[in-house]
Amino acid sequence: MSPFASKYSKSSYRTINLLNKTYLTTPQLKQIQSHFIISGAIADPFAAGKLIAKFAIFDLSHTQALFHFLPQRSTNIWNTMIKAFTENHRPENALSLYKKMLESNFLPNNYTFSFVFRACSELCDVSLGLMYHTHVVRLGWECYDFVQNGLIHCYASCKSMKVARKLFDVSTKRDVITWTALINGYLKIGEAGAAMELFDQMPERNAVSWSAMINGYVQMGFFNEALEIFNDMQVARIRLNQSGAVGLLSACASLGALDQGRWIHAYIDRVKMEVDTVLGTGLIDMYSKCGCIDMACHVFEKMSRRDVFAYTSIISGLANNGASKSAIELFRRMEDEGIRPNDVTLISVLNACSRMGLVEEGLRIFKSIRDVYGIEPGAQHYGCLVDLISRAGLLEQAINVVREMPMNPDSYVLGALLGACRVHGDIDLGREIVEGLAERCLDQSGIHVLLSNIYASINQWDDVERVRKGMEEKKVKKVPGFSLIEVDGSVFKFFAGDRSHDQMKEIEFTSLGIDKDLKSIQVDAGRFTIGQICQ
Repeated sequence: MSPFASKYSKSSYRTINLLNKTYLTTPQLKQIQSHFIISGAIADPFAAGKLIAKFAIFDLSHTQALFHFLPQRSTNIWNTMIKAFTENHRPENALSLYKKMLESNFLPNNYTFSFVFRACSELCDVSLGLMYHTHVVRLGWECYDFVQNGLIHCYASCKSMKVARKLFDVSTKRDVITWTALINGYLKIGEAGAAMELFDQMPERNAVSWSAMINGYVQMGFFNEALEIFNDMQVARIRLNQSGAVGLLSACASLGALDQGRWIHAYIDRVKMEVDTVLGTGLIDMYSKCGCIDMACHVFEKMSRRDVFAYTSIISGLANNGASKSAIELFRRMEDEGIRPNDVTLISVLNACSRMGLVEEGLRIFKSIRDVYGIEPGAQHYGCLVDLISRAGLLEQAINVVREMPMNPDSYVLGALLGACRVHGDIDLGREIVEGLAERCLDQSGIHVLLSNIYASINQWDDVERVRKGMEEKKVKKVPGFSLIEVDGSVFKFFAGDRSHDQMKEIEFTSLGIDKDLKSIQVDAGRFTIGQICQ
């Protein structure tokens, strides 16, 4: 209890102690605030600081209003407000408040600068970092752990790795946070080798540093390497944290590694890790992309709370796994529950409408993007709309949509229209679209291949040959397709035309056997029911 607060009644003292409780509801906090105002305890920076810190967890706007109302403030209260803005991803407000703190003749301390540098990191503004670095030196806080780690993280986030490394090398109090900050910096600029070298040199590693390596590798597309790091983490007997689990699930989703994903899910259950909206969404995404949509739905229904990201993930998964009807039903449920979709949700549900041929429903949803949700439709939304209308055979309407778009149609939009030309055999329109894409240097290999397929579908082989020769002259190369298969927990990648695998003969022999079995099933299919075939 502060000497100032001791002047107030025992009831005020008990009320202040209530703020030490782990959980208090917003109405309870407002009652405490009213008591402080009536008793005069609100003038005590100690009591006010505790109240501000509690409100900052739940209601930032109320916290801000209360902060401006306070008759007296302390450095701790300024720090609490700067921290609140930083943690709510409002770095501009945090730095503006720091400036007002200086103007109000309050000197910052080492905790202040830890929040200030986090704000600079989020803005990725190295010039601000350098300016506040001079404040640190002038005030003599450069030797404190919080400040050093904040500086290294700030420069690393701004991709100024030379400065970050210099600070790291002269640091005399390196802890796990210091090492991890530098490792994260190298992974942000794609220096996986430097990050791994530093990681190997770490005298002590915790779950955060291991997770940093896992997530860094995932972000760079090194999915197998991320899974290998997890295996090493298990050998080191380090328990996986939530951040690492989300990264690993993302790796499994990208690889189609269902067995690995299931193992990680079992691990999450075994260690009783809380499956919140972030982790739940990661599980849904993994199961959906691995084709196990029933399990994705099971995870979704078991979640205690579902946000827009969880809904978006399951709606997208259902649409991509041939369950478009269920995707649309779930979108309606989302609307009924008052959860506002984001732009990705709307793209997913429009795709589902397109696949189901639900033109009226799709048009209703497209109209709601701007009218109901206040989102400006982007090129992908228009691409979905064009695909929806085109698949229904309404090519003239689709062309009108493209002409009336507020932005220039990109390859996504015109690709959807070109796909409809192939389905409905409209050669002239298909040729016109490809020529328009070529003029704008958007004629990727897929566009040429699609035009070639249009000609092939009506047996115009001379035109097919002309398109292929045009691709050769423009040096447009078709990106080879590939397949992924998981065997005993390992994922193998096979590119079209690639015969370099050391077991290629055995693979071909097995493929021929599978092909033969499939043909025999097709022959016998007329004599059996689907249920009998599956048995």
